[in-house]
Amino acid sequence: MFRRATTGILARTIRTRLFSTDLPAAQIIDSTFAEAWKKVAPNLDPPKTPLSFMQPRPPTPSAIPSKLTVNFVLPYASEISGKEVDMVIIPASTGQMGVLPGHVSTITELKPGVLSVHEGNEVKKYFVSSGFAFIHANSIADIVAIEAAPLDQIDSSLVQKGLADFTQKLSSASTDLEKAEAQIGVDVHSALNAALTG
Repeated sequence: MFRRATTGILARTIRTRLFSTDLPAAQIIDSTFAEAWKKVAPNLDPPKTPLSFMQPRPPTPSAIPSKLTVNFVLPYASEISGKEVDMVIIPASTGQMGVLPGHVSTITELKPGVLSVHEGNEVKKYFVSSGFAFIHANSIADIVAIEAAPLDQIDSSLVQKGLADFTQKLSSASTDLEKAEAQIGVDVHSALNAALTG
């Protein structure tokens, strides 16, 4: 009885729920807000609402595209913007995740590791500290990292020194906060070291 009731409710919810890729092609004007505004201030144009800033997502293609569009951003810069590549390998929290065109929609947390962007025979590698990756059904991958650097710009001697420093801080930490900060430093420097040596 309970199973039949929940199945019916879920079926109705799934049928009426739109996905983010189903946004209409034309921008929607928030008519309710505009009408209410005209009553309060008829001589002023209504201010823009969040709906007026939303851009519709490109539709999900019927066939799998040959390239994956990648956007890779940091809080202070855009490393890659709208670049079409063959594949991206992401250091997901569950392990290395290869993303090809037509990949299923996914949101994953990034762990410290190497992000590889494959374009033909060229491979560009970045070390990322953490962040998130959003893989969309229309073969667009949005990768947001807290901190990242091209792997060829990282000094291995500084990584070794940092790993030794944070290991020493971890062993001498007295509070939970000091232990947590030192553990994060050890994790990031260990991942950096593995990326440079492996």
